[in-house]
Amino acid sequence: MYFCGKLFQMETNTIAPVQFTQSAIEEIVRILHDANRKEASFLRVGVKGGGCSGMTYVLEMDEQKPNDQVFETNEFSFIMDKSHEIYLMGMEINWDGGLNARGFTFKNPNASSTCGCGTSFAV
Repeated sequence: MYFCGKLFQMETNTIAPVQFTQSAIEEIVRILHDANRKEASFLRVGVKGGGCSGMTYVLEMDEQKPNDQVFETNEFSFIMDKSHEIYLMGMEINWDGGLNARGFTFKNPNASSTCGCGTSFAV
């Protein structure tokens, strides 16, 4: 794979640091099959600074970057920056399709505290 004129090997790992529930898998597959999605984009799982607890989860469509690892599930591939694995190892991502609480939820065994909305955490 070329990035900024340099060739990067696309390394695929089969043991993912995060797990997806069946409802999350179904919702992600639905999103991935959306006709408006760019073909070269991946599902990115990661973290970024911010939020009321210090770090916020990232779950978005993105292009692969040089420091990313590619992980395979039975239904789709996703990317994660290698440096984020320490914060997310063992995390479970769920999709809640209910009327009161609709969206992805994150169950992270590495979080020392979380905010009320469930998308921000501290380690």
